[in-house]
Amino acid sequence: MNKSDLLRFKNLLLSKRQELSTGKSLVDSIPTAGEPRGDPVDMAASETDAAMQIRLHQVDGKLLRAIEDALTRIRHEKFGICAECGQAISKARLEAVPWARRCRDCKDRQDSGS
Repeated sequence: MNKSDLLRFKNLLLSKRQELSTGKSLVDSIPTAGEPRGDPVDMAASETDAAMQIRLHQVDGKLLRAIEDALTRIRHEKFGICAECGQAISKARLEAVPWARRCRDCKDRQDSGS
């Protein structure tokens, strides 16, 4: 992979990291305990929304860690190399998922449990 490709992927990763980092604060979206929130339907909807926000925050945290890991691989000149088989990860896969650690074949094997 050439330097201009690496720079482009680095910028994609930095942009995604910034997007995730500047999202609405989780604390702002979770209702305070004991706070009057309306009738039982409103309370159930509020609790469901809070649970969903917590789950999204967890997913965002995992994605942020994957992005940081990809940026580290760029610094160590290991970006774009499959962690399983050591082969190059296709540019098409990296365009879709720039934080990918595995080539498509190895990821498919991992997902299928093989």
